Amino acid sequence: MSTVRANFQVAPLSRVLMIVEVALPILLLVLGIYHGFVQTLYRAGIIQSSSFAGLGYYQGLTLHGVINAVVLTTFFGVAFGNAVMQYYLRQPLFPTVHLLSTGLMGIGTLIAAVPMLLGLADVLYTFYPPLKAHPAFYIGATLLVVGSWIAFFGWIPLIRRWMREHPGQPIPLAVLGMLTAFIIWFACTIPLAIEVLFMLIPWSLGWIDTINIPLARTLFWFFGHPLVYFWLLPTYVVYYVMLPKEAGGKLYSAPAARLVFLLFLVLSIPVGLHHQYTEPGFERFWKGLHALLTFGVAIPSFITAFTVAASLEHAGVQRGATGLFGWIWKLPWFDANRPIVAYSLAGLLIFILGGLTGLVNASYNLNQTIHNTGFISGHFHMTVGGPVFLIILGLSLELFSQLTGKPVRGRGWNIAVPYLWALGLYIFSPAMMIGGLLGQPRRTNMGLSYLDPSSPHFRLDWVVTSYIAAIGGAIMFLAFLIYVGVWIATIAAPAEKPAGLLYLSTAESLHSDVPTTSIMAKLRPWLAIAVLLIIVSYWAPLRQAMRTPENAPPYAPDNPTPAIQVKK
Repeated sequence: MSTVRANFQVAPLSRVLMIVEVALPILLLVLGIYHGFVQTLYRAGIIQSSSFAGLGYYQGLTLHGVINAVVLTTFFGVAFGNAVMQYYLRQPLFPTVHLLSTGLMGIGTLIAAVPMLLGLADVLYTFYPPLKAHPAFYIGATLLVVGSWIAFFGWIPLIRRWMREHPGQPIPLAVLGMLTAFIIWFACTIPLAIEVLFMLIPWSLGWIDTINIPLARTLFWFFGHPLVYFWLLPTYVVYYVMLPKEAGGKLYSAPAARLVFLLFLVLSIPVGLHHQYTEPGFERFWKGLHALLTFGVAIPSFITAFTVAASLEHAGVQRGATGLFGWIWKLPWFDANRPIVAYSLAGLLIFILGGLTGLVNASYNLNQTIHNTGFISGHFHMTVGGPVFLIILGLSLELFSQLTGKPVRGRGWNIAVPYLWALGLYIFSPAMMIGGLLGQPRRTNMGLSYLDPSSPHFRLDWVVTSYIAAIGGAIMFLAFLIYVGVWIATIAAPAEKPAGLLYLSTAESLHSDVPTTSIMAKLRPWLAIAVLLIIVSYWAPLRQAMRTPENAPPYAPDNPTPAIQVKK
């Protein structure tokens, strides 16, 4: 794998748009993180109200989920993808395409924010009936997704041009990683678009009174679990391409990294039915098939664990390490001039437990124990709130610095952020998971009756786990406040370099990259296998969902209907 060393000068319009792509979600993240912290305090009984400025519990939970899990990740995926395409393909983005993409994403986010702030979209972060939002929420979310599609489509001509100009080379590894991430994103958002455009929006507008719950939920989980890999793959790009170089070594194997991205392309989509183990109407065979494929997704993760560890070991040895584990201590854990190392290593420490607990969710029998409990929230924060979130924080700040020419201020504080966050998360998530194993539900506002010793619902064990989770949440909130402080200091700093000079660290590979004749240098066979696997795994569940409709009126969590009439 060749190393690209030269900076790339981003065009003025693209530079401004990319600043918006990294800065706007970080600004909104202040609101998202705040509501996450408030919920941990509320569920522990430390504060008596879950509201802020008139926002209710489910309203805050929705803002927390939508901003952190949808808005932040989508904007960052597009921003990092734009950076990768320009830097490695050495070509500018199409100005009109870039403007349209960022404009639609920004407008869609603002449109969706209005009903959430007004309490008209208390649907958590899902498109999951019978929870129903105001039409503006669905329309705004649609524009956000369409804007990301346009960015993706704008990269394809650049990639094709690069391939014509470099006939004997496989496409750069970072480009392959972002390309597979957005192919997965495009494929899994198609069923979501069908659900939103043909079911949720007409239902929300009052054009239809009820909705097919099994079908809508199947379409959602067609999207909902592959979404996780859209979040993860940009992080894997950093682990494979940037981290080994920043740590002082080389990537152990570029072919192994390519295989990982291609395996995710094949295996990440036909897995959604494992979220519907408890729902009737689906034959056990299809649930079992999705469970098997879900375990299969662990294979590229195990390959990643080996490859990244081998790359870091090489870096440690290059820095003078001896002995079996001496390389660990030689890594630049606290080098303030290499913040991506701190953000990456802290994320990897978190991901160890996050990945292992994911295997629990995939098991049918074990899933019955932890379904809809705090265990799920603990696992979710270990994956998305761990490596994904930390890489987004670290790279967003670095991209902003390069695009504006302003140096990152408070570098020592900056590298403290990921380790402080990891400490808090290692307290927060295990407490949530233990609470889940003890039966504590997630999401729901139970009126905190389990905190009242005089209540028949009092649960001392839940009180303990909730308090421990709140302590972890407080440490995480402190880490984020420090991060915001670094951002403010950086924004206030004068520019010291030319604005828009893009540089991404790029590691060489210890082993030769694949030739263009290799199947791992060809995308079409893997795409064909992915499409075939999607058809095989989903045609029957979708047909079963359509044949056994369970039509239901809307349900508001803050004002639940005493009884729901079912029409068949």
